[in-house]
Amino acid sequence: MAKTLYLECYSGISGDMTVGALLDLGADQRLLEEQLRSLPVSGFEIEISRVKKSGLDACDFRVILDKEHENHDHDNEYLYGHGHKHEHHHHHAHTHDHIHRGLPEIREIILHSGITERAKKTALAIFQVLAEAEAKAHGTSIDEVHFHEVGAVDSIVDIVAAAVCLDNLAVDEVIVPELYEGRGTVRCQHGIIPVPVPAVVHIAGDHGITLHMTDTEAELVTPTGAAIVAAVRTADRLPKRYKILRTGMGAGKRDYGRASILRGMLIEPDTEEAADFVYKLESNIDDCTGEALGYVMDRLFEAGARDVNYIPVYMKKNRPAYQLNVLCSEETVPRIEEIIFKETTTIGIRRVRMERTVMRREIRTLTTSLGEAKVKVCRLGCSDIIRVYPEYESAADISREKKLPYQDVWRQLQKEACVQIEKCYE
Repeated sequence: MAKTLYLECYSGISGDMTVGALLDLGADQRLLEEQLRSLPVSGFEIEISRVKKSGLDACDFRVILDKEHENHDHDNEYLYGHGHKHEHHHHHAHTHDHIHRGLPEIREIILHSGITERAKKTALAIFQVLAEAEAKAHGTSIDEVHFHEVGAVDSIVDIVAAAVCLDNLAVDEVIVPELYEGRGTVRCQHGIIPVPVPAVVHIAGDHGITLHMTDTEAELVTPTGAAIVAAVRTADRLPKRYKILRTGMGAGKRDYGRASILRGMLIEPDTEEAADFVYKLESNIDDCTGEALGYVMDRLFEAGARDVNYIPVYMKKNRPAYQLNVLCSEETVPRIEEIIFKETTTIGIRRVRMERTVMRREIRTLTTSLGEAKVKVCRLGCSDIIRVYPEYESAADISREKKLPYQDVWRQLQKEACVQIEKCYE
């Protein structure tokens, strides 16, 4: 079963908050430490601890840089402040390679590390998003951008750690509806810049991320946090009903009148009684031939319509006509409306969003006295309401092969299928 992660970003998001939340959700700390040791990068240590945020217990993930190390970027100084003391849980070598890393150098670091292939792919995707945003912010190409923001050791460790934890948790889907952001200004290496900072603005704009602006005068969303969301998010809407399997909270480094935490939840959509929505499209047509309407029906089914029907009606001046009715999903509405306008003479379509309750459906292949046949099994939640319907194609194939009447074949298949399915649910 696919694992779905929901990130609740009411206090913003940063790289270390993300890693903290994922560790709190159950990502393996020892595995993370082992894989970070494989990075061909020196001059850092990590500290993982428990802290209280507004009385709430959260996991705190810190990247601690050597004082003499060249990578000391504006995000690190802004988030951690000056002179912050740490207890070190994890140690790396202390050689100091004074270089500015660009995207090619970072790719080499990741590709030559010992992290999994999936984690490498995720980390590279995050860095690509971040690099594109920084290049746009600085008005240069992605290969020429000055990477003190991206190439800093703490950014590398945060991003790789997030990728490793996501892989370890086997997350397949990530839902992030919106990012809560502050306002005002923040000081960086270039001087004082507005919040949201330019890189965050570009990431949000380029990747369709919704920003929810608050009155908090602070940078709540860092470029690293926004890049993680842009690279791994698969949806921006929560299912209407879901079960929470596990919750984790990652701590931010400062509080701005709100609990500085990122809450992550592993969730499971509730499909026991699937309530969903369909769209009904309808139009009155009084000057199309039956053949043309038949062609339209075929085109609509090909475009993904779930059902199509025509109802005879009488319009003004007592003109005989047909009302076209189409049931379809939201994503197919534009294509289906285009077909209706293109292939019929209508000049208007009525559209209604309708909620429905559907039975769970599955197709099973059963062995019967007449041979193998496919049947549709429908069930309402956990109730004892079950329906079994032989599939037309299977019944028709058996009817031709056995030279038996179709109705006799269908009834025999349904009778045997009902007995078999009932035994499965006993």
